[in-house]
Amino acid sequence: MARWDPGTEDRLRRAALELFVEHGYDNVTVTQIAERAGITRRSYFRYFPDKREVLFAGSEQLPPTIMEAVRNSEEDSAPAIALDAARRVGILLVDRAGRGVERRAVIASSPELQERERTKGAAITAALADALAERGVAEPGLVARLVSVCLQEAFERYLDTGEDFGACFDAAVASVRSAADLFPAPLRP
Repeated sequence: MARWDPGTEDRLRRAALELFVEHGYDNVTVTQIAERAGITRRSYFRYFPDKREVLFAGSEQLPPTIMEAVRNSEEDSAPAIALDAARRVGILLVDRAGRGVERRAVIASSPELQERERTKGAAITAALADALAERGVAEPGLVARLVSVCLQEAFERYLDTGEDFGACFDAAVASVRSAADLFPAPLRP
């Protein structure tokens, strides 16, 4: 096997997910992942700093990707800009997601992984808010949080149904809009 085999990272991700599903996240070691992928334990660390990060490979690219999508959006209103960017990034993600249902189950089984997933989500929301602020959007943090809820809900729907991500995103946006209607107008003393 070549020293820097271009397929090694993908093999490691597949091997890790298979092992996590078979044995549970806490019961799998880096050595087991490396062996299943056909490399040494030492070589594993050339690709990932620990066993947790094998599930989150590439997530550091999400904040700059969503910022770029906001900057390049041709929409005019704050919600439309944010929704357009989130939809486009979501479509890119599902194209690369692969075994998302299994990944979701592994993450749900571990508080450590759930925290890492929340950290990833917070970074995406912060990047979205920063990019909206650059475009002069009023209340960019609020808009970013609402759109992040839509994006997360769309992924859940996509994983549950396997439907087109765009349709899942539209349904998620409609649900968030409908839920917002549940809040009564402010009460006056």
